[in-house]
Amino acid sequence: MSELVTGEAVALELRPARLPSRALAVLLDLVAAMAVYVAVTIVLVTSTASLDEAAQTALSISTFVLVLVGGPIAVETLSHGRSLGKLACGLRVVRDDGGPIRFRHALVRGLIGVIEILMTFGIVACIASFVSARGRRLGDVFAGTLVVRERIPVTRTGFVPPPPPWLAGRFSGLDLSAVPDGLWLAVRQYLTRMQQLDPQVGWSMAARLASDLAERTGAPVPQGVPPAAYLAAVVQERQAREARRAFGNDAGRAATPAAVPVTHGPAVSPEARGGTPAGHGPPVGAPEVASGPSAEERRTESPAGPAGPAGPAGPAGPAGEGPGTGFVPPA
Repeated sequence: MSELVTGEAVALELRPARLPSRALAVLLDLVAAMAVYVAVTIVLVTSTASLDEAAQTALSISTFVLVLVGGPIAVETLSHGRSLGKLACGLRVVRDDGGPIRFRHALVRGLIGVIEILMTFGIVACIASFVSARGRRLGDVFAGTLVVRERIPVTRTGFVPPPPPWLAGRFSGLDLSAVPDGLWLAVRQYLTRMQQLDPQVGWSMAARLASDLAERTGAPVPQGVPPAAYLAAVVQERQAREARRAFGNDAGRAATPAAVPVTHGPAVSPEARGGTPAGHGPPVGAPEVASGPSAEERRTESPAGPAGPAGPAGPAGPAGEGPGTGFVPPA
């Protein structure tokens, strides 16, 4: 396991690919590239038999460069780091910060790969990958990339907690187009591990991430909303939009619970809300939602009769409030 610390001070747990899996992926890529190279060469030889020797030599060199050098670069760029061999072995090339690679990363890896893989039969690449703590070859070092494993057991995947019910659908109008992939990764990693962090450290980390996210969206964090709850609500909104794009509006509505109307007003202390801690109860002005039978029905069904004493409030909190979500500010 390798931990990469992003600019938001969140450690990303990545599984670097080791030498055997990387060697197998490179071998599959070379076999596919050589097959294409041989097929293209046969076609060129049969179609350019009338040309002189110099022209045929120039075509051979051009074919070698385009197929064995330009081909892998184009494939990695278009597939965001998943070539044929890496797809078969469950690997992917990512940036050092965990984001997807671009053309310049694939170009540097491809050009240096000609020297350390093709010209030296992979000896230099194997030595560099064996010596590196994260299994990186020289092309990865100069390009700032890392080959990681994508096939991780489902049981090891972190659970992203849902936001409080009173925040569902509240951020449907946010512009999320300017939020980079690295920040989404950092927010998701924090949400999956926030229960393992010290309360003070987790609160300050959530505040920094919420500030960065609000800066990217152009809208400030609503007053009275805990940073962790804000992050969870925005992540849920992003997932709902992706579901709508992939499966239509019905899937997006199913992914996002119905929003609770919120009256925007000045901040009110927890005592004015009836003693509800910040982060658990609905905001000021939110209508009460009946979650059980009426008082008359409870008196009818209760064996103690109308004069029976009221029982203490359970862990779920006062009436109308759902179970806690864990988004509580530190003491």
